[in-house]
Amino acid sequence: MIREVARIEIDPADAERFEAAVALATPHFRAADGCRSFRLDRSVDRPGHYRLVVGWDTVAAHVDGFRNSPGYQAWRALVGPFFITPPDVDHVETAVNGF
Repeated sequence: MIREVARIEIDPADAERFEAAVALATPHFRAADGCRSFRLDRSVDRPGHYRLVVGWDTVAAHVDGFRNSPGYQAWRALVGPFFITPPDVDHVETAVNGF
């Protein structure tokens, strides 16, 4: 499995509304072909900083599939207005699984 890790920065004053918008987007990820998991992590050290972590079968499932879908358009409509800068996205895979 490949994980998409998106670093997101928003205005900390909007945190509650942003998190609610991400929760509303969950069904769009659940319905996406090749999507296996979806979570949003909040930084405890830097208010307004988040990591979106999405599990995909392949990079193509994310880039070619989801990003070209109505679900992606709905996701961006829900959360895009909160972004201070565009999210910084990497696709990662486990190199060492310690325990």
